[in-house]
Amino acid sequence: MYITLEADYAVRILLYLYEQGKRCDAKTISEDTEVTLRFALKILRKLAAAGLVQSFKGFKGGYEVACPANQTTLYDVIQTIEGNCHISRCLDNEVGCNAGREATCRMRREFARITKILEQELKQVTFQKMLEGECPCAAAANA
Repeated sequence: MYITLEADYAVRILLYLYEQGKRCDAKTISEDTEVTLRFALKILRKLAAAGLVQSFKGFKGGYEVACPANQTTLYDVIQTIEGNCHISRCLDNEVGCNAGREATCRMRREFARITKILEQELKQVTFQKMLEGECPCAAAANA
């Protein structure tokens, strides 16, 4: 199971903006993160609509982060791009259980439990932790 490439790029773009600590134009963001300009612009619009980045027009326009790194989590970005994070479509209220057993299905209860754990873990990983190398992914990458 993977998050989409769009969500992966959104995390990459936002981390890049935090690392830069300044306003950056879309072309530079695209080049430095290795995300096509068109895709980067699509992602930046979504991040701006969610209030995670601010966009500025004009000669000195560009994008910059809207919140401190310790207040923005992986969950914020993934939910912005993906919507609600469910490990099974049966947990999606719009789809529901195709057998009509929402109240009695053991698999649904387990999927809901695991989804809650995943959400809690994503909410604990702030961009500040990633910048400082405090998240488990940094330790795993250095091992």
